[in-house]
Amino acid sequence: MRIDRRYLEDTLAALVRMNSVNPKFSDGSTNERGIAEHLALQMRALGMELSTYDAAPDRTSVVGRLRGTGGGRSLILYGHIDTVGIHEMPEALGAEIRDGRMYGRGTYDMKGGVAACLAAVKALVDARVPLAGDVLIVGAADEEVASIGMSEVLRHVRADAAIVTESTELQLCLAHKGFVWMEVVTEGRAAHGSRFEEGIDANMAMGRFLGRLGNLERSLRRRKPHPLVGPPSLHAAVMLGGSGTSTYAAHCRLEIERRTIPGETEGKALKEIQTILDRLVADDPAFRASVRPMLARGSFEAARDSPIVDAVRIEATAVLGGLPAVVGEPYWMDAALLADAGIDTVVIGPTGAGAHAEEEWVDLASVESVALILARTAARYCATV
Repeated sequence: MRIDRRYLEDTLAALVRMNSVNPKFSDGSTNERGIAEHLALQMRALGMELSTYDAAPDRTSVVGRLRGTGGGRSLILYGHIDTVGIHEMPEALGAEIRDGRMYGRGTYDMKGGVAACLAAVKALVDARVPLAGDVLIVGAADEEVASIGMSEVLRHVRADAAIVTESTELQLCLAHKGFVWMEVVTEGRAAHGSRFEEGIDANMAMGRFLGRLGNLERSLRRRKPHPLVGPPSLHAAVMLGGSGTSTYAAHCRLEIERRTIPGETEGKALKEIQTILDRLVADDPAFRASVRPMLARGSFEAARDSPIVDAVRIEATAVLGGLPAVVGEPYWMDAALLADAGIDTVVIGPTGAGAHAEEEWVDLASVESVALILARTAARYCATV
């Protein structure tokens, strides 16, 4: 098998030139439907069967299936098709190539991985590799915000294993952190700024909470770290309180992001915050506050000796000329959703830089290496039961 480098570069350039900014990072006018339809055409040209799934209007994910002869293990090759915003990003959709790198929004995060998936299936088709099991490509919407795209896909699609092609610098990623978004609201009583005997300042109350939240943040980073992803953490992300300079704030609202490590749960993270609030009430019965979850996504950890990890490790070693390093990542991926669905999952992707930054690029040789690793792994993994 060989990777068609021209096909790979042309495919990636076409993907980068399509504006697929997640609506959360735009005025809401962008959507993933257009790029999903483009991917569907590419998949159909490779002889794949197609399915599309809309998690919401214009929030389209696409799945292509290369049928095996039957009786073999099935494998998903995964990439998300949305990107973060392009505001004030020069040449965001240019797909310019300089010194072996392609520049533009999504090259690194993660249209390079999507292009590698397509090039891998093309290599399998061109070489007429006999497959017993199915090989699928998933192009998922909305990974950059709430992963409603992959959540919808997993209501309809299953496989024995999956390879997520998020960028890992050609390292084997076996774990990543999860997150819990939560809201804390402190309650006060609005009054004229001159009426201290009547007003209760919700912002001051939030300040008392923030002092103790800082203690929790420091204690999290002192906890025993996970061997691949390190310790848990949190930060106070967004805060809003008060309605005017001469008015006591009736409410103050704080959004917190808590990054979780394997073994931690949403319930545990919420309980830590509730414990702080309960202690503040014990110190001052007039203190009033509440916490509620906004969104949570679990962490991910793969077994080092799972069948798909073994297969990727073997083929990556052959392609790269050495054993790939085993790493964890601090950010969240759809790998967690795949693993939670009972799909044996591993992560490996290309080299580059600039995820969510003003300049973003991917190394094209590394994308080619990922494509070859995917193709060889599929040939190995899907050949037998």
